[in-house]
Amino acid sequence: MRTPIIAGNWKMNKSVEESRELAEVIAQATAQAKGVEVVVGPTTLALAAVIDALAGTHVKVAAQNMHAATSGAYTGEVSASMLKEAGCHHVILGHSERRQLFGETDRGVNEKIKVALAHGLVPIVCVGESLEEREAQQTVDKVSFQVTAALSGIGEEQVSALVIAYEPIWAIGTGKTASPEQAQEVHAAIRALLTTLYGESAAQEVRIQYGGSVKPGNIAELIAQPDIDGALVGGASLRADGFAQIVSAAGS
Repeated sequence: MRTPIIAGNWKMNKSVEESRELAEVIAQATAQAKGVEVVVGPTTLALAAVIDALAGTHVKVAAQNMHAATSGAYTGEVSASMLKEAGCHHVILGHSERRQLFGETDRGVNEKIKVALAHGLVPIVCVGESLEEREAQQTVDKVSFQVTAALSGIGEEQVSALVIAYEPIWAIGTGKTASPEQAQEVHAAIRALLTTLYGESAAQEVRIQYGGSVKPGNIAELIAQPDIDGALVGGASLRADGFAQIVSAAGS
């Protein structure tokens, strides 16, 4: 039985003090949640404050990005070892905004995943298609290509340690959400691909989140689908009450 994972991606929002306060309220509001893993992803600048605020609670912390190198002349970047030392448990990799706005590639995402795993971080690996690709009925091909590229060189013993987040680009921050049936179709295709790559047992262990305008009003229908194992939440994760409702709906 896969444990659902609800992760909040705060993106470039909230000051350090606002992040600390939000983390504390989320920890309190979700304290009674059972059978669900809760993760928050503040900005890099707020990581230390949030990790401190959540010490001893059930809520884990994700970084929003990392560099593949251990150290070096990479101005503005942070490494996996730095994130691990700071107290991060997860790291979001390959988000469509990183791909679109900062030129990240499938090969680069694959390199980061390997480094994250080597340092004991749980990668949340984002994949998803554009509106044009969906309208051209290329969704499964695009997502399958991204997943295959992301997992290149990653063995069966490692794959269950990561999380895949299916986020259709056309649904991120737009208010549009893939229907539960549309999301399930892609999640099922991802799991079928994982079965081909790693076998049935390993594929059944990998958690696949849905992301894209997830909110309290649609999480129940999404999480009810057999291959949807949680959500990567954007805007709704910036309000503790709404995020707590999403966590509650995903729990047992």
